[in-house]
Amino acid sequence: MIRRSNTSRSGHADRNADRNLSCQELVELVTDYLEGALAAGDRSRFEAHLRSCDGCTEYLEQVRKTVELTGRLYPDALDPAARDRLLEVFRRWKAG
Repeated sequence: MIRRSNTSRSGHADRNADRNLSCQELVELVTDYLEGALAAGDRSRFEAHLRSCDGCTEYLEQVRKTVELTGRLYPDALDPAARDRLLEVFRRWKAG
């Protein structure tokens, strides 16, 4: 149940602020969190979850590091075989 009509830049409504955030919900919100796009209530719940969940804290740090490192990659810097393999992995992931 959504109580507020506040929405983030990505269009996600501010979730019920008095409900705990699950690990799955955190994973779904991590991009908005890193982009500063979460509504205030969601951000508070996200950060509260991190204070009590080492696994999600580690996940957030892994995502931050991935974003940092991939920002330094350029298509020409990749070996063609590595590029093809990455594209195949992403295609299979997208296909489900």
